[in-house]
Parts: sequence; C-alpha cells; structure tokens
Amino acid sequence: MNSIIEERASRFIEKVKTRELVIGIVGMGYVGIPLALSALASGFKVLGFDTDQTRVNQLNKGESIIQHIRMDRIVTGLEKGKFEATFDIGRLGEADALLIAVPTPLTKNRDPDLSFVTKTAGAIAKTLRTGQLIVLESTTYPGTTDQVVKPILEKASGLKSGVDFFLAFSPEREDPGNVDYGTSTIPKVVGGDCALALAVADVLYRALVERTVLVSSTATAEATKLTENIFRAVNIALVNELKTLYAAMSVDVWEVIDAAKTKPFGFMAFYPGPGLGGHCIPIDPFYLTWKAREYDLTARFIELAGQINRDMPYAVINRLGELLGSVIGKPLAGSRLLIIGLAYKKNIEDMRESPSLKLIEIAEKLGAHVDYHDPFISVVPMTREHSQLSGRKSIAIEPKTLANYDAVLISTDHDNVDYAMIASYVGLVIDTRNICTRLGISGANIFKA
Repeated sequence: MNSIIEERASRFIEKVKTRELVIGIVGMGYVGIPLALSALASGFKVLGFDTDQTRVNQLNKGESIIQHIRMDRIVTGLEKGKFEATFDIGRLGEADALLIAVPTPLTKNRDPDLSFVTKTAGAIAKTLRTGQLIVLESTTYPGTTDQVVKPILEKASGLKSGVDFFLAFSPEREDPGNVDYGTSTIPKVVGGDCALALAVADVLYRALVERTVLVSSTATAEATKLTENIFRAVNIALVNELKTLYAAMSVDVWEVIDAAKTKPFGFMAFYPGPGLGGHCIPIDPFYLTWKAREYDLTARFIELAGQINRDMPYAVINRLGELLGSVIGKPLAGSRLLIIGLAYKKNIEDMRESPSLKLIEIAEKLGAHVDYHDPFISVVPMTREHSQLSGRKSIAIEPKTLANYDAVLISTDHDNVDYAMIASYVGLVIDTRNICTRLGISGANIFKA
C-alpha cells in the first residue's frame, strides 16, 4: 500500500518539475487571481473555477476583475491555452492539484460560516481521483482541514487521504495593494495531512513562491494564519484605545507612535483608524474564539480587541457630532457630510468590511445626509449587509461641490485625493488617518479623530 502512494507522490512531483501538472484554483477573487498569476508565471496550466458566471466570462476575455491586479499574464495564458476560467464543477477532476480559495465569513451571530468550504469540498469529492492534491487556503480555525474537509472528501468519494489522494492546508497571505510583497515573494506556510501530502504540497508551492515554511500539521498551519491576524487585530485595538485616552490628555497618538518607533527593538508601530476593514482582520480572530468554546475556554484578549475595534466607528461619529456643534454650530441631524474613501484601505477598490460603510450607516441613522468620494469606487456595488448604499455614486472633489458640505470625514487615505483642496473649501475636516499632518496640511478647521 505504501509503495502505491509513494509512486503517486513521485508521479505528482515529476509533473510539477516538467510543468505538465494542471493546477485548479477554486474561487477567482482577491486570493485566487494572484495565485493563478503566480502559477502561470511558473509555467503551469491553470483552470480557474468560480460560481459567478459574469466573472468567469470576464476572465476568459482577459478583462480586469480587480483594479490593482494586472491581467497581462491572464491574457497571455489565454492566448497560449494555459489558462481557462469555468463555472463547470464537473471539470474539477481535470486538475492534478486543487487550491481552494473561497470566502470564510461570519454569520450574523459572529460564528464561522464554512458553507463555501463545505460546498466546495462536496463538489470536489464528486470528481476526486487518485493522486490528486487538495489544498485549503481559506482562513479558518484549527482542525477544519482534518475535521471538516477530509471527512467530506473521503465519505463522498470512497477514497482515503494519505492512501489515494493528498490533503494539505496552506493559508493565503495576500495583502491587496501591497507593492512590496506579492504572492510569489511571500513565504508560504504549508501543513500536510501526512508526510507525503506535505512533501508534494511543498514541491508544488516551491515552484510558485520563493520560500516555503513547513509545519507539523494542517492544524498548525491553520493556527499560524489566525495568529498573524489576531496579532494585528489586538495591536490595532490597543492603539485605538490609546488614541482615545491620549486625546483626552491633549496628546497626539500619531506623534507618540512616530517617536516610539525610533526605538530599534521591542516596539512595532501600529496605527489607529476609524475601525477595521478587509476580509481578514475583522473576521478571522473570531474563528478562534468560537473554537475556544469547544474547549470551555474564553479568548478574552481577542474578544476585547474585537469590541474596541467594532466601537471605533461610533466613537468617530460621536466626535464628529461634537465638532459640528462646537465649530460649525450645527447638529449632526440635518448636516451634510462627505466621507472620503469607501475602500477599507488606501489605493485599492476593496470595500469588504470597510468601516466607511458603518460610518455612513450610523451618521444617516442620526439624521445626516451623507455622500462619499472614492477614486477607486465610482459606484457602490450590491452588498449583503449594506444594500441600501448600492448604486450610490462617488462625488467629484471640486470647490463648487465641496462648498455644499458642512464637514468632510477622511476615512481612507487614498493617495490620489486633493486633501489641500478639501481643507480649503470645507469648514470642518475630521481626519481619522493623520493624512493631513503627513502631507503638511494644517488649519483651524482640521481635527483628528
């Protein structure tokens, strides 16, 4: 039996070396597309699977799906017959390696929602064949690969992990818009369901990225990704709390952080903001707090950090209301507010979990009229939780339009925004990102929050 699986591993590794291996990527989004680009750059044939037929059609035409990701390699792959997108899950068996990059959101009760993972595993099981490598990349709690994905694959297919097919976990580490690090240059953590699964996954990923980091199990790899994101969430919560405390003492938290980070050891700079955004940091920590309850444990630091970060949009709007009264002489109700930035971070169009959405929602519930400006999001797409915002259009930054607003709230510090013009034509500017100070823009109408 061992010789058979070893022979399958050898064949897999040889196909990696000769680039005959076909890589299937399930989920062509912020993780899947960069993975496809890396695989194409390494000489592999790639099948991109997605349930969104419109997205599939766009990919097969070489059209841009995500603004900050260049599609030239996709276009070249299409021309050379190396890339194809499809929504036909019956073709999952064509791939020698299947990399799963589907969403892992939270439910309304902040419990893990693994429905995308389980549906994908169920679909893969229908065409699973001997010698295939299945890798989950979606962020999740320790034990998901072994306790959720593996049983689905084995029960529906009749095949066994480590005997007939290979199973691994390798967490995505994408940072949308990061110009310094991309998929191929970020070390890849890999954990296998068995030693051979780890070996074949390692060979595959070493063909895609500069360096792999091997760990003892899939659960360890799952925990590694959660730890990375929890580290950020807790430290951001800390500086958000410090911002509130220092503001009461008339101390500028950004100045404090800039001074503290000159220490060459023992300090890492994190910066406050109007809340947390993106698919990872606001969501992933709660996968561990949920799992902790299974062991009758409470992850108090994580829960507290989550509460602090979730409260930040409310604190910002409270500050806005106070300043509208003291500076403009108007209440929040009935005031006209312009939000700068709908994306959760600068210079990208990704608005997943963006605090700007919550800021708009809170301000409008309190009676304000709110518009937004974002150079990367001309029209708000349909979202599940903020459907009332869908279809709204970005307002142009011009003296004539700026004069219509009582206040501007800078939520996302995109580079290509004329902040000097904003400061010149609006009576009250609330800066949650310290961008005005960084650009040397000052005035009695500019306040930090």
